[in-house]
Amino acid sequence: MSTSHLDGAPPRTPGAQTHANRTLGVVRMQLINKQTYIWIPLIILGGAFFLALAIYVILANSGVPGPFYGGGAQAPLWYFGIVGIQALTLTFPFSQAMSVSRREFYLGTLLTAALTSAILAAIAVVGGLIERATNGWGVNGWFFGLPWIWENGPLGAFLVNFVLAMLFFVVGFWCATIYKRFGSIWLTAVLVGVGALFVLGLWAIGRLDAWGVVGEWIATQGVTGLSLWGLVLAVVLAGSAFLTLRRAVP
Repeated sequence: MSTSHLDGAPPRTPGAQTHANRTLGVVRMQLINKQTYIWIPLIILGGAFFLALAIYVILANSGVPGPFYGGGAQAPLWYFGIVGIQALTLTFPFSQAMSVSRREFYLGTLLTAALTSAILAAIAVVGGLIERATNGWGVNGWFFGLPWIWENGPLGAFLVNFVLAMLFFVVGFWCATIYKRFGSIWLTAVLVGVGALFVLGLWAIGRLDAWGVVGEWIATQGVTGLSLWGLVLAVVLAGSAFLTLRRAVP
């Protein structure tokens, strides 16, 4: 009989608690280099904002009528695709040397991406609220509060920005798992195949003269509905990435 039983204490079952601690450990490991997940995305976002605002001011002072719209708020999203790649290629081998399971690494990495995506989405919402309060920074210029993103208010805008950031990250992570498991040739083949399927889908829509139906469906879904579909796509890609990661070589 164990000592814990003799003392009347329940036996220790580390199981779920240990896995949770190791998953949070992966989050801390990913955030050791804060510039990758936090500072560089913020610098990209801030740089794009100030450049856009400068252009808005120049246009307004030149007598060009507003409103002025820009898509620079999406600039950090492209970098998030790179972060998704780096999250696997740079830290996965190190995590395996630290005896972290692939499942724990996977969950911790996605949790890190979710936290940083939420930070970016929150900044976008705050920026949009300021724009609405100041009529586009006083020059009718809109960087965060684009009307089609804010059609369902702050919560809808948060959802759109969060899903887009997560989707870009997951796409990068998904590509990295294929590269780790099968190599560059297979990754290239898969990407070419995805592109071919996309073009085939466009051809089929044109062949069936269904552009009107597709446009009506998109309009019916709205930006929030499309964001939810994007979330479904992110879940599917993340699930397939985990299946590939289970057999990937560190």
